Amino acid sequence: MENFLKKFHRLIYPILIVFFLLILNKGFNVDSWSKALIAISVAYLLSPRKKIVQTKTGERKQLTWIFLKKPIFLD
Repeated sequence: MENFLKKFHRLIYPILIVFFLLILNKGFNVDSWSKALIAISVAYLLSPRKKIVQTKTGERKQLTWIFLKKPIFLD
């Protein structure tokens, strides 16, 4: 799972947007702009974050996500 996230962490955000748009299309009768706004904001909140962290060996890129217990280093 860790290697998969290292390679494809950029695709999680668009996949979440499409997923939430499909859910909103099936379940709720709301305007298309409202659906898009809700889907984008929820996907942004649930998407992984990439930070640059200062360590003893220098700066490293770190990927944190609400569904992971430990961060993943992208270096």
